[in-house]
Amino acid sequence: MEIPHDSVLLRIFIGESDKWHHQPLYEVIVLKARELHLAGATVLRGAMGFGKSSRLHTSKILRLSMDLPLVIEIVDSEEKINAFLPVLDGMISGGLVTLEKVRAICYRGATRTE
Repeated sequence: MEIPHDSVLLRIFIGESDKWHHQPLYEVIVLKARELHLAGATVLRGAMGFGKSSRLHTSKILRLSMDLPLVIEIVDSEEKINAFLPVLDGMISGGLVTLEKVRAICYRGATRTE
């Protein structure tokens, strides 16, 4: 699979405790992106953050440490990302979704060296 040099970065900001049909939302999003043959997805866990409610989520406060911020990043062609957005919209009840144009320089799988 190739992705065009002029691609789109989809960035999804959610909470670690967010669910979709009793499953972690971040897992559902990544698996759906894979099922739809998007180029790849990465989940990043934040140490601290806040969203629209201004409620602070941090690993320093024990009672909030189970709801740390997550960012899911997916890069692919604009067409494939746009086709994924309606699927994503049905899953996310709260959070932030952004798009930005990126230039893909290198996209290749790892090769084994022995």
